[in-house]
Amino acid sequence: MLKTGRGAEAPPFLVMDVIAAANARAAALPPGAPGILRMEVGQPGTGAPRGAAQAVARALEAGDPMGYTEAFGLRSLRERLARHYAERYGAAVPVERIAVTLGASGAFPLAFLAAFDPGDAVAMAAPFYPPYANILTALGMRPQLLECGPETRWQPSLAMLEALDPRPEGLILASPCNPAGTMLPPEEFAAIARWCHANGVRLVSDEIYHGLTYGTVAETTAAGLTPSAVVVNSFSKYFSMTGWRIGWLVLPEDLVRPVECLAQNLFISAPHVSQVAAETAFDCRAELEENLARYRRSRALLLRELPRAGLDRIAAADGAFYLWADIGHLTNDSVEFCRRLLAEADVAATPGVDFDPARGARFMRLSYCGPEADMAAAPGRIARFLGR
Repeated sequence: MLKTGRGAEAPPFLVMDVIAAANARAAALPPGAPGILRMEVGQPGTGAPRGAAQAVARALEAGDPMGYTEAFGLRSLRERLARHYAERYGAAVPVERIAVTLGASGAFPLAFLAAFDPGDAVAMAAPFYPPYANILTALGMRPQLLECGPETRWQPSLAMLEALDPRPEGLILASPCNPAGTMLPPEEFAAIARWCHANGVRLVSDEIYHGLTYGTVAETTAAGLTPSAVVVNSFSKYFSMTGWRIGWLVLPEDLVRPVECLAQNLFISAPHVSQVAAETAFDCRAELEENLARYRRSRALLLRELPRAGLDRIAAADGAFYLWADIGHLTNDSVEFCRRLLAEADVAATPGVDFDPARGARFMRLSYCGPEADMAAAPGRIARFLGR
């Protein structure tokens, strides 16, 4: 029998299976039937900003060959990203420490390979974004799960970290986080960043939901707190450019050359065409803020109406566009619950086991970044499904 590698053992990212099931259900619906309410995936219902698409059209019409760029991306895009950190956070980030990547998904393997060795423990809150653990496992590293709950806003606390013995080699922090949408207050974020730096724990800060916050907690970037952290961000969420596969890293000085060499060999460069769009996306704030306003309205409606429909145990949704719902009073099998919700109510949701293998059987995640009309229709369908 032929050998298979460690990567062949990576578990599935279950939300992708839910997407496939929802697509199959939609294809089977009779003509004229109400459609599927897509609440399973964190993909904005809008596309790339109009200005970004127009910039690409102009470049193509001008005959730009769109060839390879430097491994870290177009200098002009990296300079725009550096200016973004100065303008938004008051943080001075040298352009040399910024790497343009194939989305956040392409950034994580680069960061993990450069910062950690096989066997290293990397801590993260549970529930968590599944590819954190799956990528680490595929690379031979060890995810170390910190069970979090509403008492810590589904985020790790300094006390949890100080209790770890031995210390992990790394910590992944996400604020806002997926799936709970909660954020760390700035003073708690800063305390954790200081602890990591003082204890030789590499902080990897996932900031892909920055820009998608609702005024309850202020955004904090690790780039302004510690010189040793890795920051991961993306144009997929706030900038609504999921399929363009474009993101970035802010790197500490000691990881700049290692990540550059890895990027050269693994990816060569991020797509040139996507980099052109991304640079212009920063000039499309009015359109992007309109998207945020729609998410804000959908969030408010769902937080008001879902409890009336029977889902009354929802995490504080400080940011991102997710609701983490405790359905333990309804089921102890979130996979079957979500399967039936799709089959009987045409609402696609993601079972919590994707985000928390130990406790996720009594949770599900609902995404509210789809069309407003669909989000408004969801509580009624869920109420009927639950017999309300």
